[in-house]
Amino acid sequence: MTMTTVNIHEAKTQLSRLVEQAAKGESFVIAKAGKPLVKVVALDAPAEPRRLGFLAGEIAVPDDFDRMGAAEIATLFGRQR
Repeated sequence: MTMTTVNIHEAKTQLSRLVEQAAKGESFVIAKAGKPLVKVVALDAPAEPRRLGFLAGEIAVPDDFDRMGAAEIATLFGRQR
């Protein structure tokens, strides 16, 4: 889904309609001379999309992950294990 971009003049003349759309979850960008300046979103919209679990099933963490390399690390600090 692509976000709508409007220039400042259009945003001024269509502000009520644009605000209604943003309140319904349809964010938009206001640009000046083609350069995006601000993004308008509903107040209850999440700041950033959550990406928890995006690698679920793609990687496996070994059971000894927290102990991997312990001997080498101990040697680096002058301790023998």
